[in-house]
This record gives sequence, structure tokens and C-alpha cells, in this order.
Amino acid sequence: MVKKRVLIFLIFIAIFSIAYSAGSASNISQQDSKSFVKEFQQAVEGIDAIGIFAHNASIALPMFLPGFGIAWGSFAAWSTGLAFKALVSTTPALAKLPPLAIIYLSPFGVMELIAYSIGMSRSFLLINTLFKKRSLREELRPTAIEVGIVIALLLAAAFIEYAMIEEFGSTLVHPKIH
Repeated sequence: MVKKRVLIFLIFIAIFSIAYSAGSASNISQQDSKSFVKEFQQAVEGIDAIGIFAHNASIALPMFLPGFGIAWGSFAAWSTGLAFKALVSTTPALAKLPPLAIIYLSPFGVMELIAYSIGMSRSFLLINTLFKKRSLREELRPTAIEVGIVIALLLAAAFIEYAMIEEFGSTLVHPKIH
């Protein structure tokens, strides 16, 4: 059972990565990029670790919903990739980074990827349980444990991300708009 759970989790890491890559490969106009970055700057102005956590948790927790979580998580991944594309178009120095590097090479990115993949894969397992006409009751404990793991991961990731923003500046948070 553990091998099956790990395999499903790894499949959803791949699905999230593919959806993110698709978003980062999407075409976005320079005007739309500038608008997005301005909106993003306003949204994150004055944000702290708890704000980062709250934002990421509001994205992650719906991923646990049976079936819907898979679509939501894929859309969130694609949207994040598109956001990266917008940032790259307004901050050319970011173009030197492969899109997935932001996720795979930053400690908070890896933690968020793991958290989101746990939620999406649990969504799959829950919908699978329903299709097999089994009771969701047996899935409550593992789901609750995984929700706790996701919350802990996202909380730690938020503090790491905030510390990195404080330490290295907010180039990604407040890129120059050309």
C-alpha cells in the first residue's frame, strides 16, 4: 500500500511539473505581463510569512477535494507557470533560469511542490474510493494526517521564503517593470 501511495504521489509531482511548464511556455503579451506584475506587486506588498502561508494554504487545501483537487491543482500549477512567464518578460535576468528551477532549486519551492502533490494525489485517492463505492470513512485518518503534513510544510516554506526575500531582496516579489 505504501509503494502505491508513493507512486501516485510521484505521478502528481510530474503532473504539477508538466502543468507548470505548460504555463511557463504559454504566450503572454507584454501589456498583460506588465499588468500582471503590477497586480502581483500590489497583492504582495507588505506580505509576511503568515501572509505567504495563508495564500499558499488557500491554494493547497482545495486540492484535497475528491476529483476537483486534481483540476484545481493543475490549474494552480499552470497559473504559477504563467506568472513566471510574466515575470520573465518584465525581468529579463530571470530568463536565464529554466522555469522549473524556481520550484526544484529553492527550498520553499520543493516544499510547496510536495505539499501540492500530496493534496492532488489524495484527491485522486478519494475519488478512486468513491468510484469503487467504498466508504470514505477509512480515508479520513490518512487524509487528516496529510492535511496536517501539508499545513506544516507550507508554514515552514512560508517562513523560509520570507527569510529569503528579507535576506536577498525582493527581486522576484518586486521586479522592475520596463
